[in-house]
Amino acid sequence: MCFLMPLLHHVLLLGLLLLLSLYTPASSTIADALSPGHALVGGDRLVSNNRKFALGFFKPSSDTNHNSYLGIWFNKVPKLTPLWTANGDNPVVDPTSPELAISGDGNLVILDHATKSIVWSTHANVTTNDTVAVLLNSGNLVLKSSSNSSEIFWQSFDYPTDTLFAGAKIGWDKVTSLNRRLVSRKNSIDQAPGIYSLELRLSGDGYLLWNSTVPYRSSGDWNGRYFGLAPEMIGVVMPNFTFVHSDKEAYFTYTLHDDTAIVHTGIDVFGRGFAGMWLEGSQDWLIHYRQPVLYCDVYAICGPFTICDDSKDPFCDCMKGFHIRSPKDWELDDRTGGCTRNTLLSCDNSKGMTGLTDKFYPVKSVRLPHNAENVQVATSEDECSQVCLNKCSCIAYSYGKGGCFVWHDELYNVKQLSDDSSGGNGEVLYIRLAAKELESSDTKKSGKLIGVAIGASTGGALFLMILLLIALRIKEKWFTYTLQRHEGGIGIKAFRYTDLQRATRNFSEKLGGGSFGSVFKGYLSDSTIAVKRLDGARQGEKQFRAEVNSVGIIQHINLVKLIGLCCEGDNRLLVYEYMPNNSLDVCLLEGNGIVLDWTIRYQIAIGIARGLAYLHNSCRDCIIHCDIKPENILLDASYVSKIADFGMAKILEREFSHAMTTMRGTIGYLAPEWISGTVVTSKVDVYSYGMVLFEIILGRRNSSHQNFRDSDCSFFFPLHAARNLLNGDIESLVDANLKGGINLVEVERACKIACWCIQDHEFDRPTMGEVVQYLEGLLELDMPPLPRLLNAVTGGSHLATPQYFESL
Repeated sequence: MCFLMPLLHHVLLLGLLLLLSLYTPASSTIADALSPGHALVGGDRLVSNNRKFALGFFKPSSDTNHNSYLGIWFNKVPKLTPLWTANGDNPVVDPTSPELAISGDGNLVILDHATKSIVWSTHANVTTNDTVAVLLNSGNLVLKSSSNSSEIFWQSFDYPTDTLFAGAKIGWDKVTSLNRRLVSRKNSIDQAPGIYSLELRLSGDGYLLWNSTVPYRSSGDWNGRYFGLAPEMIGVVMPNFTFVHSDKEAYFTYTLHDDTAIVHTGIDVFGRGFAGMWLEGSQDWLIHYRQPVLYCDVYAICGPFTICDDSKDPFCDCMKGFHIRSPKDWELDDRTGGCTRNTLLSCDNSKGMTGLTDKFYPVKSVRLPHNAENVQVATSEDECSQVCLNKCSCIAYSYGKGGCFVWHDELYNVKQLSDDSSGGNGEVLYIRLAAKELESSDTKKSGKLIGVAIGASTGGALFLMILLLIALRIKEKWFTYTLQRHEGGIGIKAFRYTDLQRATRNFSEKLGGGSFGSVFKGYLSDSTIAVKRLDGARQGEKQFRAEVNSVGIIQHINLVKLIGLCCEGDNRLLVYEYMPNNSLDVCLLEGNGIVLDWTIRYQIAIGIARGLAYLHNSCRDCIIHCDIKPENILLDASYVSKIADFGMAKILEREFSHAMTTMRGTIGYLAPEWISGTVVTSKVDVYSYGMVLFEIILGRRNSSHQNFRDSDCSFFFPLHAARNLLNGDIESLVDANLKGGINLVEVERACKIACWCIQDHEFDRPTMGEVVQYLEGLLELDMPPLPRLLNAVTGGSHLATPQYFESL
């Protein structure tokens, strides 16, 4: 009987194909359902009742193979954006015309007439022959009973590809063991599953994974509002998130504040999670969340035997002695194939007839590959090198503080580190190459050495004299610089740890704290001080260096003064002047019964602006603070504002106007360019200042629940203020706790400035020097446009005034 089974299967398949071939193709009339006896062919499509989603066959625009896929996309977005693909790993190739129909067994299938085969099927356990396929308003394609709409046999939401729809679940059905996860596409054209995935584990925490095995980004645990390592989830512009963890299910989902908004959330071909929305005005996607921000933080993004460098474009490059395995894939944004050797290794650790052996090529200041083998018997670099040469399978080694490490498999995840990003943690990786690969470079080096020797014999004395002069000049400058700083009374004093421990009474009176340390009140013989103790060996060290290198070399009335420091062992402490009126958030936003009058608030705003203008324009290098918020604005006894906490500061030399760096700052004050991963300039501080200025006017957080009505995000205060400006209603914007004494001219001026500061594009924002002049009334301001991004992401475009649209 067993030998009859293949024949029986073949007969049934032919019968099914014959039955499908008798179906009458559906017309291209738009509908939301497909019923038995009809087929979806060619340009036909299903469209949801709300006209938001469409289902049909599509061909990626640049696909030279003319592959056809069945997919779901946004119906009204002109840029084709596949959200779900049925047959990603089995496309139908031209000239075949595929059909989507309901087969005789009630399942939904894709039929390839050329090969007489079923390309894809829902494979559902259908218990009736009256099924119908419907594209719902949520974008969910469901196969259900036409007589009993509650009886659903299959749904696309249970089998997502690279997109998480609003209302869909990502996570586990513990009863059926169904794991709903997002998987990247192979490249920008090929809809086959890629190598990266976004999934929720049974424990309830989310991960981005490489090859389903190596996690490179974790969400952290759910704290009731958001995942602990993803604070970007909070904020008025974000959707409503829900996390369920029970005996039967563990899943995450979200809903939109406005169902008409076109929001795209998922994982891209590079393995980065993202969230964005379609802006009708600019006819383009705006990505307002992306993690990891930097490409090279994605595990093995460039494939084996490559080096990833975020400062370069393209960011992937082959290691020396290797070439790209598939240039065509690289052009389509799929670099996971990596690189392959130019010349095979000789695997001979002793000189043979050719006199050639494998050699090592050093790659400096890199993040080392994973899966290293620690060779404890090698106690020197020479021994480590020889251990590797003695094994044909060994392809690289590294010797450092941790000892000797060797690699036997492909080298993945090597990242080039800059001085700024490495924090001194870069290593040297020695790659094993055939001697032939290094012959040409050795010949060039020999030629150079001969030239140097000849030049040295004739000009050695002159060279030594130049070196001597340079050394003397550096010594003179350093001595003069140090002497001037101390004689001028602005030198930074070095404290012993025991002195600061005594001054703070063993760190007993805590003033506040942040991500990287705590601040304590202390007492010296002649003054009161604030001592900041940085925690964590690596991050604390980076914060310490950043603050000393920025605020430690400048002075301004609106910048907190660094008095001294302590650098003993692992202890990193900074000593600042004490601010008796604490920080702006304590005085203004925490409801402590303190009401700052308008005059003080306006002077605080001017002080912050002057301090930032000084940082951006008047220092030797441009200093971008990167974390302007009320918590980092301190107030002295006279309520003079002073900018503090330079732990995230970025220093730009004057010949550079922008920088690519890791995302820094605080949610609610971040400029769009931080989130989109583009280069940043001093205008990120301008954006943050605008958000703080709104809070100074209002006397509450911009994101305070008091600013919303029935959870309507369109009443986000910055947008509310912008609309009131256009309508001429200024007085209602001021903190209700202020009982008179309000200068409405200054209020209007401050609102205009704040609106200009939070414009979407950095070139539309003023400089901080201009802000100072505006606040002081030296320059006049035009009426600002409504910030498009905030207006769009909060669903508030319907509330904009006609005058606003006329001004665009």
